[in-house]
Amino acid sequence: MRSSRRRPLLVPALLCAAVVLAARPAAADGAPGEEGSDSDSGVGARVVRLYRDAAVATQRYEAARLEAEAQRARAQRLEDLLDRERQKIAALREDLGRIARAQYRGSGGLSAAAHIVLAHDPDAWMRGQRVFSRTAEAVDNVIGRNRRAEARLAVDEAKAAAAWQVLDRRNTELAVLKQGVEQKLEQARWELQGRADASVAAGSCRGAVRLDQPSPRRTQEWVTPVEAYTLSASFGSGGDHWADRHTGQDFAVPIGTPVRAVGVGLVVRVSCGGPFGIEVVLQHADGYYTQYAHLAAVTVDQGEQVVPGQWVGQSGTSGNSTGPHLHFEVRVTPQAGSAVDPVSWLAVRGAPVE
Repeated sequence: MRSSRRRPLLVPALLCAAVVLAARPAAADGAPGEEGSDSDSGVGARVVRLYRDAAVATQRYEAARLEAEAQRARAQRLEDLLDRERQKIAALREDLGRIARAQYRGSGGLSAAAHIVLAHDPDAWMRGQRVFSRTAEAVDNVIGRNRRAEARLAVDEAKAAAAWQVLDRRNTELAVLKQGVEQKLEQARWELQGRADASVAAGSCRGAVRLDQPSPRRTQEWVTPVEAYTLSASFGSGGDHWADRHTGQDFAVPIGTPVRAVGVGLVVRVSCGGPFGIEVVLQHADGYYTQYAHLAAVTVDQGEQVVPGQWVGQSGTSGNSTGPHLHFEVRVTPQAGSAVDPVSWLAVRGAPVE
């Protein structure tokens, strides 16, 4: 997603397109003006929008942090190169010093012409002089290069320092923005969950919350019920929160996470009471049923046809639940008590749970 092309010591403009998510309210009984359902749609849409805003804020923050690290790394590479140049100059100066001292000790104060006349091997002496001259010239060249490198480094370091200051300020601003979005998201999550708890307590659903969502990609016949997750209680595990063994696979996800239909199906049940809290049950063409439970909101109505990846609800912690998660179950009948291992069931259909 990030471009690999990078200009040194320039602060990139971090651009982000604003995400606009409109909600289409629908009343529980199909009447479009009912206040309760409209409010639910607004809260659900706000949660989804804030999820996206939080993701964008995190990406921008991470991009700025990585750019600051790249600036520092480049400056360190420049400094390392200059150190090597300094070491080379020191070695050449030492060589030149040794040659000069040797010549001084053997000269006796005579002129170069006298040395040529009196030398036992004038050619050897001239060769020594040429070596000395070349060494002196090399030292002068390296010293010149070093001075130019020092000047460039000073300019680059000044640019880097200015860039770091801009990046650090931007990082601070982005961190504050990110924190603000996350706080709003947390408030909206629990507002959504509060409405779900009220529905469960009343034993009646408020109706489908209609949200604008990305068009499901029909590249797969089967998908996992949520995109990003942490697995928690698995099928067949024991625990204090169910009578015998756990009948589904739990996906630990935050409140308001979009829950997807795993395949083509018909909504045969939308319920808002009992131990599963708010739940949706789909019937699939192969005779199996899938259940999505402990939701905070539903986004489909009973009798509706759905496709793989279509949102059927938003996750929550309604009913007999100790924390936000999706309880996903696969059954051979619409009722509880006929569950099969959902992880194996999905794996056979090309939607592995990992």
